[in-house]
Amino acid sequence: MGSIGSSGEEVIVTIDVHEAKDLIKSGYGYLDVRTVEEFKKGHVDARKIFNIPYMFNTPQGRVNNPEFLKEVSSACYKEDPLIVGCQSGVRSLSATADLLKAGYKHVSNMGGGYLAWVENGFPNKKTEDELPIKKPEEPIKEPEDEL
Repeated sequence: MGSIGSSGEEVIVTIDVHEAKDLIKSGYGYLDVRTVEEFKKGHVDARKIFNIPYMFNTPQGRVNNPEFLKEVSSACYKEDPLIVGCQSGVRSLSATADLLKAGYKHVSNMGGGYLAWVENGFPNKKTEDELPIKKPEEPIKEPEDEL
């Protein structure tokens, strides 16, 4: 999905929610880069889902998560196929660019984000504790996946 342009720069691939839904059903992971609070209010219903905030809300406004790439690397391999999504598609676009620059090979931005997902009536979950929220000290990688 992520590809290299003729100038050597990474090309961000943005897909719509229909294609994202099909890819998630085929086994792609879903990386939700919204805040934990946003995630708890509702998120894409996916078998392989990770909530790793790209930004945090602070009294001064939103600030980048300085541990974002480290947290993603503790949950996913650089070869894992991933759909990156947020609320509307803006944060996920930046997160996808950072992931491509860091060497992730198969990442796509989900255009329209969770809002477009819900508008299309696609499955979502709103329970607050059905999935582990990714924290740096709690890797999500399955032990048997380690080589």
